[in-house]
Amino acid sequence: MNRATQEQQSRSKPFFSSAFVRRSLSMLFIAIVALIFIFENTAETTVRLLVPVVTMPLWGALLIAWVLGLLVSLFGLRRRER
Repeated sequence: MNRATQEQQSRSKPFFSSAFVRRSLSMLFIAIVALIFIFENTAETTVRLLVPVVTMPLWGALLIAWVLGLLVSLFGLRRRER
């Protein structure tokens, strides 16, 4: 096998064979399902924020919790890389 054939075979890998692509697609799928769940819950709910009691839509409380979870995981990943 010559060098040109080897280079062509190495460049023609399937798109989904990359671990990064598979991981990104699975995380995107989970995020979409989570957002659908969040925005389907439209009932009013009472939330206690340390001292004040707030009445807000359930999707707002779920969205706040989801964003806080994302931030915590991003900080954890960032620390692990160092």
